[in-house]
Amino acid sequence: MRTLIVTAFVSVDGVMEAPGGESGYRNTGWTFKDIDFDPAAYEIKGREQEETTALLLGRTSYEAFAPVWPTMDDFAGYNAMPRYVVSTTLTTDDERWPATILRSVDDVAALKETDGGPIAVHGSATLGASLADAGLVDRYHLLVFPVLLGAGRRLFSAADKDKTMLKLVEFAAFGNGVQKQVFDVVR
Repeated sequence: MRTLIVTAFVSVDGVMEAPGGESGYRNTGWTFKDIDFDPAAYEIKGREQEETTALLLGRTSYEAFAPVWPTMDDFAGYNAMPRYVVSTTLTTDDERWPATILRSVDDVAALKETDGGPIAVHGSATLGASLADAGLVDRYHLLVFPVLLGAGRRLFSAADKDKTMLKLVEFAAFGNGVQKQVFDVVR
């Protein structure tokens, strides 16, 4: 079974919306506004490209990334690997950044059963929460930023469910206040 990794930039209060400056959110760009850049904090992002073998996105993140990521040298690893987008409304993929369209969390469960290495889920707040609620997430790669954002899309849903135990397998704190937290889901 393939490992499913949710990787996210998240505020201390759990918000992950518009970290890179996407429009429509009042605190857009919160990962770099007022927080000094420390390249050491982003080491895990390069490692993810080396260790994962497929990229999984929700429709909103896919539509935001497709026009930009194919031209970014920093994302060469992601651009070379198979991509999947989960959407009930998307009818075709973006020819600039082709992807296989999956229609449900059940389709993701089936993908996990295929041969291959780890699958990374980037951004995709709604998808990530649905995958967690369905018990499909195996690991979290979190960069937690020292900011409280209040309203916004959150990493985890508010579903009433049994607790999920996590095991901290990697941790680092950086001079700019960002914390790297890597958790395995305990089964």
